[in-house]
Amino acid sequence: MSLILFAFVVRVRDGLPLSASTDFEHNKELQERKQQLRTISKSLAHFPDRGTIKGQKLNIYVVSSEGVSYMSVCHSSLPVAKAFCFLEDLRWEFTACFNNTVISLAARPYPFLEFDSTIQKLKQQYNQSGGPALEVTLAEVQEDLRIRPPQVINLDEVELSNGTANGHIDQTAASAGINQRLEPVTAPGILSLVLNIMCASLNVIRGVHLVENTFEDDYEGIWNVVAFFLAFICCAFQCHLYLFHSSLKKLKSYVLLSVIVLCNLYLLGMRNIWQLLFHISVASFSTSLTLTRRFQQRTNDCGV
Repeated sequence: MSLILFAFVVRVRDGLPLSASTDFEHNKELQERKQQLRTISKSLAHFPDRGTIKGQKLNIYVVSSEGVSYMSVCHSSLPVAKAFCFLEDLRWEFTACFNNTVISLAARPYPFLEFDSTIQKLKQQYNQSGGPALEVTLAEVQEDLRIRPPQVINLDEVELSNGTANGHIDQTAASAGINQRLEPVTAPGILSLVLNIMCASLNVIRGVHLVENTFEDDYEGIWNVVAFFLAFICCAFQCHLYLFHSSLKKLKSYVLLSVIVLCNLYLLGMRNIWQLLFHISVASFSTSLTLTRRFQQRTNDCGV
């Protein structure tokens, strides 16, 4: 079984892909990791020089040096030191083939695609013998990792430049041959939007009606008014979060769901159990769809 599955070389300043290994495997998680590589390549200037992104079975490792970032997708069973050994070997080979001037003048995606043959040799060396191929030794890398451990990167904290309606990403990505957008809105997604709008409308109608009664009689029901309007705002934000990309999407989704649940529990005396379950179910359904709506990838990457 191959432990190093994919390698990617990118220019840091603008995320321009310089070279990549040919893709011989097509499992779902690998394709997701490759998509994440292309996503983070646009924000490399904000990343540490060395980092890892943990996955279920596949991890991403990143090393940046002299304006170039070297990234790989490896099986989680591969020791971290060997993964970074591979990237250091990759860096040595790439800098030996291409100087800084050539790299900085590159204008089109994948100008050094012929470097794939070198990447394949390195991958074969590691996948078959499991050891470093060039000047870097495993002991040196292990010691360096002990002194400067790689930073664990949380993808939810990666700020994508400009999210637009339906998840379009700003067109500067096109200069790197990449066009990202969220998956199209599905039938369940449309249903969740309709139900969320219905819940928001019910909340605001009840809230306005309660405001009239509260100011006519007394102020004891002011917190019920607050709960209705807060639930309305959260429903509206749930629709926004489903339609648009946002950083910290998972955290925001759970916060909105929690607030809606708490508001409805507070309003238990003004709603029967079935109404309560309806509002909470709609919020849960919307949260689930928001968290599972991912990017679709359109690339012009010459089959890599």
